[in-house]
This record gives sequence, structure tokens and C-alpha cells, in this order.
Amino acid sequence: MNVMDLWSLQGQLLLLLVVGAVLRRTGLFSVATKAFLTDFVIYVTLPCSIVLSFMMDIDLSVLRSFAIVLVVSLAIQCFCILLGKVLYRKQDRRRRSVLKYGMLVSNSGFMGLPVTQELYGAGGLMYASIYLIPQRVVMWSAGVSCFASEAVSWKQALRSSALHPGMISVYVGMVFLLFHLPLPRFIEHTMISIGSCTTPLSMMLIGSIIGEMDRTQMRVDLFSLIYASIRLILIPLVTFIGCRLCQVDPLITGVSVILAGMPVGSTTAILAAKYGGDASFASQLVTISTVLSMLTIPLWAMVM
Repeated sequence: MNVMDLWSLQGQLLLLLVVGAVLRRTGLFSVATKAFLTDFVIYVTLPCSIVLSFMMDIDLSVLRSFAIVLVVSLAIQCFCILLGKVLYRKQDRRRRSVLKYGMLVSNSGFMGLPVTQELYGAGGLMYASIYLIPQRVVMWSAGVSCFASEAVSWKQALRSSALHPGMISVYVGMVFLLFHLPLPRFIEHTMISIGSCTTPLSMMLIGSIIGEMDRTQMRVDLFSLIYASIRLILIPLVTFIGCRLCQVDPLITGVSVILAGMPVGSTTAILAAKYGGDASFASQLVTISTVLSMLTIPLWAMVM
């Protein structure tokens, strides 16, 4: 993808965010609509895209690449946990929980998968699906414990992760990958049509979250900018340097860097409200990092 195509893609994503925000502000995008479309993306369109990304010929190098992706993802998660513990231990409890969770859990699932697919195609989406396995496990265990240490057990965390629609899609995709199972053409084309809705719906849903923020949540201060810079620049930079030093495959490096540079996860505000964290502050971080990612993501894509 050349520079003009990249900026065209990013402009498209930004415009989809604006459309979602406008629809939410005008009331056409109601709370019920947002809930329905969120479930539709998670349970229908995204699984179709993930399953299709595994429809390829397999050899030993593919399985080896899966292992490398998992190792890279685990290393990034450990680094994010360390950052959260070191940088924000002196913050008050309500903000500390938000800061640690936002550092640990990015929007790499809801926003990262469609962006990765647009940048790197089906192969990139397949690697991205594997990359997200450690984050989903950490999200439901160490992530939730940032807000309430007793809120979830390891058994609950593993069960929630194992039964996540994205994980189930990976299981199904792996079956097709390992056994070379063909799909009837009409089913494959139907899944392609449904999966193609993932990117526009995902971006409009994120835009709707931004659209329902009030002015206080849109406030930009130095602390929020520094935090967003760590999430959007430092973490992917460390990922990029680490992958280059270890001579990781360029495609895996590109996917890992793009996903590592995703904004603060939208679940940060949801869990903050549920477990007594600073929900307004969490919404502010989600909004600022999401808007800034419209600049940093294409920059990282050009570096790749």
C-alpha cells in the first residue's frame, strides 16, 4: 500500500468515525441501536472475517509463525503490565485502576482487526486473530482485577476468553486450515459479503462512543496526551525495535506493531463505571487516544 492509498484509507476510517458521532448526536443512532450493532459485529461480521482469513494452504512455516505471533503478543502484554505498575502506582485508586487497565487492554480487537485486514489482507487478519489470544485472556483476568481484585477468578477468566466469539472463530478457522476443508462457493461469497461490513460498522460504533461524550470528557490536558503517547507511540516503538532485533518476519512485525499501537480499549469506561473507577476520566482517555490514533496508525503503517 503506497502513501496515498494509506492516507485515503485513514481518511475513510476517520469519516466513518464522524458519521457514527453525528448519528449518535442526532439521535438516529440510539443506545438500543448501538447495542444491537455491537452484538452484530462481535457475533456475526467479525467471525465471518476471521474464519475466512484461515482459508489458505498450510505448511510448517505457518504453524511456526503462529508460535512467533503468540510469543510477541505475550511479551507486549508483560511489558504493558509492567508499565502500568511502575508509572501509575502513586495515582489515587479510582484513576490508577483506569490507567492500568487502559495500558493493558487496547482497542485491538474491535478497531485493530478491521484496520489490520485493510492494511495486510487476509494473512494479516489471521495473524491478528492469533495475536489477540493472550490479550483476551489477560483482559478477563489481570485486566478486570485492575478494578476489583476479587471480581473474577482465573476459571471465570479462562472460560470467558475461551468462549469469546473471536476465539470460537479462531477454533473454526483452525479446523478449516488444518484439514483443508472447502466451503461451497455460495457460502464463501455470503461470508465475504457479511465480513466486509466489519470495518464500517466497527468504526461507526467507535464514533458513536465519541459522539455521546460531553465537553468535560473531551477535555485535553498534558497528562492525557502523555498517556495517549505511551499507548500509541512508546508501546508500538518497543514492539518494532524488539521484532527487528529478533529478526521477526516483516508481516508479523507489521501486524504486531499496528495492534500494539491501538488506542485505549472502549471497555475501560464500561468497567470503570461498573466497578467504581473514574468513568469520566476513562471516557476522556478513550476519546483522546482514539482521535489521535487516526494520525499515529498511518504513520506506523508507513514505517512498516
